Amino acid sequence: MLAADEVREQLELGSLPEDWRPRFNVAPTQPVAAVTDAQTRQVEWLRWGLIPSWAKDASIGSRLINARSETAMEKPSFRQAFARRRCIILADGFYEWQHKEKKAGPSVPYHFHLKNRSAFGFAGLWEFWRDAEGNPLRSCTILTTSANAIVAPVHDRMPVILSGPDLWAWLQPADPGVHAALLKPYPADQMDAYPVSRAVNDPTRDVPDLVNPAAPSS
Repeated sequence: MLAADEVREQLELGSLPEDWRPRFNVAPTQPVAAVTDAQTRQVEWLRWGLIPSWAKDASIGSRLINARSETAMEKPSFRQAFARRRCIILADGFYEWQHKEKKAGPSVPYHFHLKNRSAFGFAGLWEFWRDAEGNPLRSCTILTTSANAIVAPVHDRMPVILSGPDLWAWLQPADPGVHAALLKPYPADQMDAYPVSRAVNDPTRDVPDLVNPAAPSS
């Protein structure tokens, strides 16, 4: 993720958290930068992994890091959030793993980003939950769609990427069909990708080198 001034300017955001810092490897259950209000465009931290309001404990969140856009409006875990609590999760790239048969070698991680390297938003949903002691927790999930031509050789799904007017249309009140129409694969000709180091598999490692192209194998 880019520096605060770059992200704010590129996406025309409001205030950012005081503890903002660029991230290069975000794992499920960690905080992600998100916007829930199209008017203030204030950025806040949400826990990645949606915890429905009716959940008995927070552990369900680790299984709800993604939501299929084709069914999110109907699934009990997501339908209320789809109707009332949509969010934008800020990013400037994402990783996907190309899984191979054992005889063909280990899986390879790829970094996907826009060709102009600008920031964008993932279409997301958020929820408000309280634990047994009444402590509040705000969490989110990323909506996915079918892969475009650049992601498909690596993975059959991709996050829904929003930019330009679509970014803020996602947060505006509208007929569900208007929101559903935004949940489509991002144009492949506007994206780029390359393999990166398998070090991204370590959730404790969060350094700029992770987004560099992997060294050619010998």
